[in-house]
Amino acid sequence: MCFMEADKGVVRHTFENLSRISGLVHGVFTRHGGVSAPPFASLNAAWNIGDSQDAVRENLLRIKTELGLKELVAGPQVHGDTIHVIDEDALSSAEERPPVRVTPPGDALMTQLRGVGLMIKVADCQAIFLVDPVRRVIANIHSGWRGSVCNLAAKTVRCMHDHYGCRPEDMLATIGPSLGPCCAEFKNYRKELPTAFWRYQVKADYFDFWAISRDQLIQAGLRDENIEAAGRCTVCETNHFFSYRGERTTGRLAAVVGWKS
Repeated sequence: MCFMEADKGVVRHTFENLSRISGLVHGVFTRHGGVSAPPFASLNAAWNIGDSQDAVRENLLRIKTELGLKELVAGPQVHGDTIHVIDEDALSSAEERPPVRVTPPGDALMTQLRGVGLMIKVADCQAIFLVDPVRRVIANIHSGWRGSVCNLAAKTVRCMHDHYGCRPEDMLATIGPSLGPCCAEFKNYRKELPTAFWRYQVKADYFDFWAISRDQLIQAGLRDENIEAAGRCTVCETNHFFSYRGERTTGRLAAVVGWKS
């Protein structure tokens, strides 16, 4: 995983396994290079958290421009397991809120369309990219601890198979900067987390959700060597990332994957 910086100071993380795929653009954007004022400074990608609408619009335009995308698609995230397939009909029916098109609520997006970027917004939750370079299909998953509990990653893999004929063994996956095992404290884990997760406890009340996601993807049929994790904790690195646990009132990072036109 490496940093890439654009002319206006927009900085995004890219993944080695995805950077080798022709025609694919991607990145988990840091908090740098935007126009939002504190506590949302500065590249906040979320509309509905108290930031200036004009600032968010400019931030999203910078993200879209940096990746060279014709369309940027996102939607309200609800910590559920709804998956939206973005085909031509879904794209045309999405609400236009320039510079993005807004889908109904959901926590995973997938598409085969060229020129379309799928955006997830995070501040400690994981953004998981799935890419099938054979069928040329991509997905973007918003997975907090509730997403892990409902195994949204595996459900998205199955949806890619059912809708597009993707084979899990062909897929590449990434796990973005997010809540690390160093900071993932769950004092009420006996009520919140299934017993199958308890073995991922690294010390009393702390859990490794990066390992949980990797194992869920492997159990869904992906090869371990095709999964790349950033290994960056958003709580520990609030100089680069937004963190709800670390800051409470803060912005949201944009995680985008898309096909060039």
